[in-house]
Formats: sequence, C-alpha cells, structure tokens
Amino acid sequence: MLRPRSRTRSRTVPGLLLLVLLPLFTATACAGSGSGRPEGGGGRRAVTVAGSDQLAAAPLSLAQQRSLWTAEGLDATVTTLPTGRDALNAVLGGQAQFGVVGDLPAVTAALGGRDVRILADLSRFSDWRLLTRTDRAISGFGALKGHKVGVPQGTNVEYALSRMLASAQLTPADVTVVNLAPNQVAPALARGDVDAGVTFPSFYDAARTALGARYAELPFSGYTARTLLVAGPGADDGAATAVLRTVLRAQRAAEADPAAARAAVVTQSKGALQAGYVDAFQPRYTYGASLAPELLTDLAAEAAWAKAAQSLPGAADPAALRTRLHPAPLRAADPGAVTLP
Repeated sequence: MLRPRSRTRSRTVPGLLLLVLLPLFTATACAGSGSGRPEGGGGRRAVTVAGSDQLAAAPLSLAQQRSLWTAEGLDATVTTLPTGRDALNAVLGGQAQFGVVGDLPAVTAALGGRDVRILADLSRFSDWRLLTRTDRAISGFGALKGHKVGVPQGTNVEYALSRMLASAQLTPADVTVVNLAPNQVAPALARGDVDAGVTFPSFYDAARTALGARYAELPFSGYTARTLLVAGPGADDGAATAVLRTVLRAQRAAEADPAAARAAVVTQSKGALQAGYVDAFQPRYTYGASLAPELLTDLAAEAAWAKAAQSLPGAADPAALRTRLHPAPLRAADPGAVTLP
C-alpha cells in the first residue's frame, strides 16, 4: 500500500535531494508558521512542510502536480532541503510546521529533548550500498577495518554504516569515519581521500561514473530506513489531519498510476533527478502512512545506538519513545492506519 511525502512551491538547484537555499525557504515559510490558520489564497489554511529525499515521498510530487492540497482546504508550501537533518532543523527552528525526515534525525531530536511529534511512518527503503574502489580490495564488510569511510553524519546513512559494520562484528571505532556531504562521497572516493563511502541512493550512479572501471559496491539490506512525517510546536492537529488526508489522497492517485507518480518526481525535481534513476529506484520504496508497533521497535534500536554514538541524554526505551508518537491526526484521517497499543 502506497503512501508519501510532499512538496509544493519548491525552488531547487541540482544536487541529490533538491538543494534549496534556506533564506528563500525562510521567506516563503514565515507566512505559514504558527497554528495553520487560514492565511493562504482563497481562505485556505496555510501550511509549511520541509522535506528531503523526494523518492521517499513520490506520491506527494503527484499531489503537487495535481493540486491535491486544495481538496483539503490547504495552501501548502513544501520545500526540499539536502538532508532530513536539515528538514528537521527547519521544523525545530520554526521555519516549517511539518517535516518529512528520516528516522535517525527524529530519534536524535527526541533524545535531545526537542519538541517534535511523529505523526506517521510514510515510507521504507532498504537497498543500501557500500561504495568502494577495486584497488582497495574491500570484498566484505569485515575488510573495512582500518580504512577511511566517508558518510554524511547525523543522517540515516550514518546508521546504515553502523549496521554494515555490525554485520561483520565491527564498530565505528574500527574505521576512520570521515564526515562528508552526500554529494561529496563520490568525488572523495575518486580522489582516494576515502577508501569506501555510504551515501544516498541518488549518488550511486555519480560514484559509478566518477570511478569508472575502479568502481565496486557491496549491497546491504540489513537496515530498513523509515521516512517520517513530524510536526513541530507550531502545528495543530487540524492542520496535521488535513496534511495526512492529502497524503492519503496522493497515495491512491500514485497507486492508480505509478508511472505518473514517477514522472511527477522527475518534473518536480527540475533536473536534479534523472528519469532513469527514478524509474529504477522508486519501486524499491515501500509506501504506506501508518503508526505500527514495528516502528516503535526500530526507533528504540536506533535510539540505543544514537545514545552510545552521540552521548545523548534522553531515554531510549520504547515506553519513552512512545510518548513522541502522536497518533490522533492519522487516526482522524485513516483509523485503520494506527495499530499501536
């Protein structure tokens, strides 16, 4: 069952996840901050959403293209930022009421005591790759010991690396972790600055092109990354429910016409994502807005890792994290989507 994320009135520049200048985002978002009261055109309720990985929200590109927001009385401004960490910071900083973010940024915010509520689990992805070079002779994850590994720290990708290492009974202390922006991993590999790297899927082809015959990869499916819809303190339940109803409406449209949803992603990316990449990778995402017990289990596992890796103060047990899940808006939009006890 398909379900998505969103973006509307976005301004993008080429890059992985549709890089957007934050000052422009701040200027457009200010009018929609606060309680979500009617401030948009035609008396519609103004809402602001910050997102990152557009493929994780493919159906909402269709929502933008077909103006599905208006059916729920919304005037939505959705802006795409380089990473989920950036999108979450926009929510925490008051530049957006809602964020479409990865599970790790949401968990670290919760452990840090930040005011963030998880409204829904929107999509899942598990087709990860460790990128490397043939001349580094890294034929398995155990061979990473002692090597330099580039990764955008503070994102789901860093947790994916930790799971790769754990699969070979290694820890991040067994490698030299180099903090790189998502689009810097491929060039760093090509220069030989790092021996391996983990980045977002839309940079896999860039690494293959940069390395040519030296390109090598190790597939990894041992971590399912979840993309979450979160709300900041400036979002009320009425606005949240209307946003989720748009998500559901977009889901149905994308299920009925997956090709149109993929085409919408390409169009909305304004050249940042190529059709070949979208056609290959969008089907590898599983969509479906929900709040289920397995989400809480996965969040607790990530929280335990984050506490150890980043010395964060909050409680990582499922009971504490359960207080961060806010099911009322999703229950109002689709009662069957909430199966938490």
